[in-house]
Amino acid sequence: MGSLIRWDPFRWDPFKEIEKEMQELTDRFSRMLTRWPGRSTRESLTVAEWSPSVDIAETDSEYTIKAEIPEVDKKDVKVTVQDGYLSIQGERKQEKEEKGKRFHRVERSYGSFLRSFELPDDVDQEKVKAEFKEGMLIVHLPKTEQAKAKTIEIKVE
Repeated sequence: MGSLIRWDPFRWDPFKEIEKEMQELTDRFSRMLTRWPGRSTRESLTVAEWSPSVDIAETDSEYTIKAEIPEVDKKDVKVTVQDGYLSIQGERKQEKEEKGKRFHRVERSYGSFLRSFELPDDVDQEKVKAEFKEGMLIVHLPKTEQAKAKTIEIKVE
């Protein structure tokens, strides 16, 4: 059975408890936003007008990043690899108002964007390729030869 503890109203500080919980929540949220499969990453802290959604997947031979960038021309997208970071940047241009046409609601984001991802050590940076089709940018990040999974069968005696 547990022991009884006398309540002392001057010893307990509810604001310290709240502050501690808020800091813990902030730390968890930061870790969640900077997670790469199997390794931590840091998103670029550059402020952009909008940010396209991405999916990151991994197979035995490569990582794949799919970025949703509908209504963006291929010529308005730039993909670069520098100092261990992959950057995707571009611009979605807003429709110009035409005479006699009024917008009642504009919910989609327009303007420039920039996403940066720290690359895992096993990516062969010289062989990165990107393709653009139907509003999707697909970046292929092949793994180096020594990083590819090797299966070795062990004889059980």
